[in-house]
Amino acid sequence: MAEEEKKTQEKKTEETFRVSGAEIWDKINEIVKEGNARRIVIKNEKNEVLIEFPLTVGAVGVVLAPIFAAVGAIAALAMKCTIVVERRE
Repeated sequence: MAEEEKKTQEKKTEETFRVSGAEIWDKINEIVKEGNARRIVIKNEKNEVLIEFPLTVGAVGVVLAPIFAAVGAIAALAMKCTIVVERRE
């Protein structure tokens, strides 16, 4: 029960970045390296969600490899995207 209370007390913040297709990969790598992101959402110009994935503590490259492949495909096809990053303080 105490663990549930702790989860509800954590503050969440969202950051939004507008990037072009060529910049998506670099920005995602930067966000992952920072280490405090919990969830990433990539949206197209029409604000439709293209991909959404959680970043869990201890996630390894093997687990994230298929997600990064999808991000690479989106980067190749998309002109402009919005990256929404959910962080917990």
